[in-house]
Amino acid sequence: MISLLIAATASFILTIFMTPVAIRVLRDRDIGQFIQAELEGHSHKRGTPTMGGVVMWLGVIAGYLAAHVRLFSFDQGVMLQTIPFAARGLLAVFAFVGMGAIGFLDDYAKYARKQNLGLTKRWKFAGQLAVAGLFAWGAIAAGVDPSFTVTNEFSFSLGPVFYTLLVLLMLTGTANAVNLTDGLDGLVAGSAALIFGAYVLIAFWQFRNTVVYPVDGALDLGVFAAAVVGAVAGFLWWNAAPAQIIMGDTGSQALGGALASLALLTGTHLLLVLLGGLYVMVAVSVILQVFSFRVFGKRIFRMAPLHHHFELKGWPETTVIVRFWIIAGLFVAVGVGLFYADFLLTTEGGVLP
Repeated sequence: MISLLIAATASFILTIFMTPVAIRVLRDRDIGQFIQAELEGHSHKRGTPTMGGVVMWLGVIAGYLAAHVRLFSFDQGVMLQTIPFAARGLLAVFAFVGMGAIGFLDDYAKYARKQNLGLTKRWKFAGQLAVAGLFAWGAIAAGVDPSFTVTNEFSFSLGPVFYTLLVLLMLTGTANAVNLTDGLDGLVAGSAALIFGAYVLIAFWQFRNTVVYPVDGALDLGVFAAAVVGAVAGFLWWNAAPAQIIMGDTGSQALGGALASLALLTGTHLLLVLLGGLYVMVAVSVILQVFSFRVFGKRIFRMAPLHHHFELKGWPETTVIVRFWIIAGLFVAVGVGLFYADFLLTTEGGVLP
C-alpha cells in the first residue's frame, strides 16, 4: 500500500510543478496546437502549448522509480534499499513510453509542417504495430499466460501467434480510441484518472489474492497504475478548461498504450471494454460516422468524434467535459463491480482449494 502512495505522490508532485515549466519552454519555442477549421469554437486554443504528454512521461517514470526505493522502515529505521522491478511492470512502462513516442513523432511532424497533419496513417500505424509486437514478444518471454480471459473460471489459450494478434489489436485500438477522445480540455486527463484508479484497485486486489489471481508482479502493475493516476491528476491542474497546455498525441497515445497493457497483464481483457467504455463510445461514433457517410452518403452525427457533436448542438465545452467524466465514472463503477462480483462467484463457487 505504501508503494502505491509513494508512486502516486511522487508522480503528482513532479507533474504539477514541472508542467508550468514545460508551458514556458514550449511557448518560447512556439510549439502550439493547430485547430481544425470546422471547430470554430476552438479558435482560442490555437497556439496553446502542446506535447505536454512528455511531462506525464517524466512523472510516471519518476513515481514508478520512487516506489522502488525504500529509505525507511519501522524495523530497520533509516536505510537505502531498492525493491526489484517486476517484468510485468516494466512491460507496462514500455507500452506507455513506446506508444507515447509514436505520438510524439506525430506531434512533432505537425509542428514541423505548421499544420494539423502529422505522420501519415501508414507510418503511424506501422509504429504502433512495432511497439505492440515488441510488447507481445516481451510478454511471452516473461511468461505471461497467452490466454484470453472472460471470467476467473473461463479462459482459453490463444497460443503465441493469436496472442500476439490480440496484443496488436488491443494496444493499437486503445491508443487510437484515447487519441480520438482527446479533443476537449481535460477530457482525457480526468477520465483517465478514474480508469487508472480502477486498475490500482484491481492490481492490488490481485496482489492480495494470489490464489485466485496467479499474476506475478501484480503489485508492480498497481504501482505503475498509481503513478499514472498521479501524473494525469497533476497535469489536469493545468489542462483543465481553459487549458494552458495540451497533452497531444504524445500523452493520449501513451495513456492508451498503458491502459491496454494493464488489461493484458492483469488478465482483464474483456473488462477493458467497460472500464474504458467512454473511449469505446467515442471510437464507435467515428466508425459509425465514416461507415454511414461512405455507404449511405449521410452523417449520423453533426461531427465525429462524439464530443464535437454535442458542442455543435450548443453544449458549452465544460458541460460536455463534465458529463463525459460522469459517463466514464459510471463505466468504471460497473467495471469494478463486475470484477468484484466475479471474485465473489469464484470464491463462493468452491474454486479456491
